[in-house]
Amino acid sequence: MRLVEGLLLALLTSAALAAEVAGVKFEEKATLRPGGPALVLNGAGLRTKVIFKVYAAGLYLPEKKSNTADVLALGGPKRVSMVMLRDLGADDLVNALIEGMEKNNPPAVLDKLKPQTSELTRTMASIGEAKKGDVIALDFLPDSGTRVMVNGEARGKPIAGEEFYRALLRVWLGDNPVEESLKKAFLGQQG
Repeated sequence: MRLVEGLLLALLTSAALAAEVAGVKFEEKATLRPGGPALVLNGAGLRTKVIFKVYAAGLYLPEKKSNTADVLALGGPKRVSMVMLRDLGADDLVNALIEGMEKNNPPAVLDKLKPQTSELTRTMASIGEAKKGDVIALDFLPDSGTRVMVNGEARGKPIAGEEFYRALLRVWLGDNPVEESLKKAFLGQQG
């Protein structure tokens, strides 16, 4: 009987926990605001730099998608959740995001999005330093734009425009992603 109970408990636990990356547990579902629609974990992976683990990250979408074009075309709320695995200055984090945007978006798009990029830079600078264990979420809410959350608390003001969030998503999902294995993980293509 204990074996059956143990198996049942394992099944129930795995249903709530969709992924574990470098000791970080990502839930199967997330909501961006109370009473809002549930997002599903599309995939989760690890960002490394040289030999250092930088963050574990998960991509949450309204429905599962397995390729970049479908993710970028998908409307509705979205979340990239990053759990820091080491201390990192906000300047380093924002510079990495900007560099990733520059590598994955055409110059005309980047020019158009300069005001939003400047707002992201200001918001990230207000964080100061991201400490090991901090959770930084980049949310897209259709009615207000991109929201930066640090440990569940909103920082800065929402950054308008869905095109800006798409440009951010290309940091991880573009032709020159920050890390190819993380892109595959975000798209549910482990291995």
